[in-house]
Amino acid sequence: MSKKALIITWSGFQDQEVIYPYYRLLGAGFKVEVVADKRDELSRVYGIIGVGVPCHILIEDFKKNTEKYLLEYDLLILPGGVKSLEKLRQEKDVLDFISAWSAKGKLISSTCHGAQLLISAKVGKGKKVAAYYSLEDDVNNAGSIYSREPVVVAGNLITSPHYDFMGEWMETTIKELDRGLASGK
Repeated sequence: MSKKALIITWSGFQDQEVIYPYYRLLGAGFKVEVVADKRDELSRVYGIIGVGVPCHILIEDFKKNTEKYLLEYDLLILPGGVKSLEKLRQEKDVLDFISAWSAKGKLISSTCHGAQLLISAKVGKGKKVAAYYSLEDDVNNAGSIYSREPVVVAGNLITSPHYDFMGEWMETTIKELDRGLASGK
């Protein structure tokens, strides 16, 4: 069975938080598609030369076909980036998709400011959520329990507070997805 992952981001994303999961998941045999606001080379915070990711699905096209993505994909990655999340969390259709994804019990893996999407989609209530340190009040005020642990698994949510923990975050994500698929979840 081919595993399929979506990464949802926006211009201004944090380089490491999109590039690392994209290539790590490809290396693990996933089909990975990036949803973003621009088809061209996406703007990044640091603009690492020679390393990038393509935009496979424009956000406008994604919003027209969310039911398809709910059915066909196994894993949702929500990377960080303050600038990108300021814009992305204003996209109601994306928030509705995240809520629907979570309601199906499907795995969501978020790092850093990706927690802002969890907050705006109202999917972390009562769960421990790791997020960037400046989001502690936001996470707690949303009814979640803030954590700065390197990786937190809370039901269908896997969260990490910072790109310092990329390796642990993605290894845990892959392990949890494989466990869920093996058990028929």
